[in-house]
Amino acid sequence: MPLMNMIQSLNSALKLEMERDPNVIVLGEDVGKDGGVFRVTEGLMEKFGENRVIDTPLAESGIVGVSLGLALAGWKPVAEIQFSGFIYPAFDQIISHVSRMRNRSRGTYHCPLVVRTPCTGGVKSLEHHGESMEALFVHKPGINVVMPSSPYDAKGLMASSVENLDPVIFFEPLKAYRAMKEEVPEEYYKIPLGEAKVKREGSDATIVTYGTMVKPSLDAAEELQQKNISAEVIDLRTLSPLDFDTVLASVKKTGRLVVVHEAPRKCGVGAEIAATVAEKAILELKAPIERITGFD
Repeated sequence: MPLMNMIQSLNSALKLEMERDPNVIVLGEDVGKDGGVFRVTEGLMEKFGENRVIDTPLAESGIVGVSLGLALAGWKPVAEIQFSGFIYPAFDQIISHVSRMRNRSRGTYHCPLVVRTPCTGGVKSLEHHGESMEALFVHKPGINVVMPSSPYDAKGLMASSVENLDPVIFFEPLKAYRAMKEEVPEEYYKIPLGEAKVKREGSDATIVTYGTMVKPSLDAAEELQQKNISAEVIDLRTLSPLDFDTVLASVKKTGRLVVVHEAPRKCGVGAEIAATVAEKAILELKAPIERITGFD
């Protein structure tokens, strides 16, 4: 089994999906000839041609708007927004149309559209190149929101996203792109959306996190173990739908909850997790819930 980083595993996922289904197409700024600014789509244009790997103008609203039309016409577009900080011009398309299409048409139309975009910071990036605004999309009904933390998960989650009938915002943490390699099968596999993963078993406290904060959380759990404190670490993987069952089961076991994310604190994903645990498991808690987040 080969070792892959996240860029290689995502490339493998897209290649396999395009081989499996001729309706899967890739479009975005520089995704074809250059293989994307981070080389996630490298080699796809050479293999599948210019009609299925399309270099677009610098127009995010147009990229998502065209992708919506393609999805309604039976295609399965995978649209790249070069950095998540550039997604705001397309926000109207996503919020006003993409997310609403199945409900608006009372199920007549589905919108099998994936919007891929690098996100988060930690790589000394410039303004608009290190955003962590996933909560904006989690708040909106009708959209699946995914953020993997590892190469293995990235490939399996991308396969499920491309094959989903409803739209997916697929956030790819910049810092995780080349931070690690792990064994990733060359063949096809899927990881279901909406299922968190217990990355480390523990009994004294639950740490819930996702994206680039999974690695520091695991490191913290290892340090705590030296003090005879056993921390369980949960990687959400999918932020919408969010796997509250796994979180609640862990909190009921440990009695303590820490939520960690890079995004701003106010109205973040951590706030929703804290509120849900307070509503459904407050009598199981031995201490107040803690949030460790980025700045507002």
